[in-house]
Amino acid sequence: MADRPEALRLGAAEFRELYERVRRTATGGMGGRGALDTMTPQRVVAAAREVRSGLRVSLAAPVETHTGPDNPEPAGHRMTGAVAGAIEPGGLQFARDHFDMNVHGDADSHLDALCHVIYDGTLYGGTDASSVTPQGAEALSVALARDGIVGRGVLLDIPRLRGVSWLEPGEQVSAAELAEAEAAQGVRVGEGDLLFVRVGHRRRRTELGPWESATARAGLHPGAMEFLAERRVAVLGGDGNNDAAPSATEGVDFPVHVLAVHAMGVHLLDYLQFEDLAPVCEQEGRWSFLCVVAPLRLPRATGSPVNPIAVL
Repeated sequence: MADRPEALRLGAAEFRELYERVRRTATGGMGGRGALDTMTPQRVVAAAREVRSGLRVSLAAPVETHTGPDNPEPAGHRMTGAVAGAIEPGGLQFARDHFDMNVHGDADSHLDALCHVIYDGTLYGGTDASSVTPQGAEALSVALARDGIVGRGVLLDIPRLRGVSWLEPGEQVSAAELAEAEAAQGVRVGEGDLLFVRVGHRRRRTELGPWESATARAGLHPGAMEFLAERRVAVLGGDGNNDAAPSATEGVDFPVHVLAVHAMGVHLLDYLQFEDLAPVCEQEGRWSFLCVVAPLRLPRATGSPVNPIAVL
């Protein structure tokens, strides 16, 4: 197994060189939707051929409505209609709900739009960051994915590769390990794919309880983004934040977000859960599937809660 990259820190100049490499490698020929442009109709048709058993598995975690060390601003849910104790014995009534959410928190499954990451005063593709106004994002919003994200999903299971239940906070996944996981699982990530990388964040949280993951979590080493750029991946999803904490990069707390969203135009899916999917893939003997992601149609939003569905 390749050396693990926890100790491989990047200086500011090294990170800038990495940024330029992945930008050049990943974005050739892409249009206004960033890496989503690699999801051509032909690739969607090919992804549909992944369906064999018809099994359907959610990749989202239940929405958290309770305060915790990783969720200081939990989603709000209250009933606004008829409830027990206030239901009339006759006639028509409706049970109703009200929800509110911090979309980019550290607990709930969500999509990061291309307007989410501002780096050096710009958004992806050099778009002026002033396009993000108090009324919302005028460019690169979640509306780019309004027709859904549909393609071939691939799950790479790093704890399975390492022979552990989960990666500990602070541990990082290298490009070499992504390639090793491919070989071990008999799958290959291709252009236009949705790549999902399991680090075991959700299993650790379930078994040991939540912790302050804003400051300590497993994730990808920035160098792993060269793997995604070379394969021209359309979407990256993780069961954590995709970024490890603490950061391995001098002066950049979220280097994977900067490289994926800002340099490569790759939409991110953060804080998914793969504990239902991984055993199904193991049982089926395959780690690729049709995947459907349907963000909410939130005008000018920087992200959306999501419930990705894998269909095997």
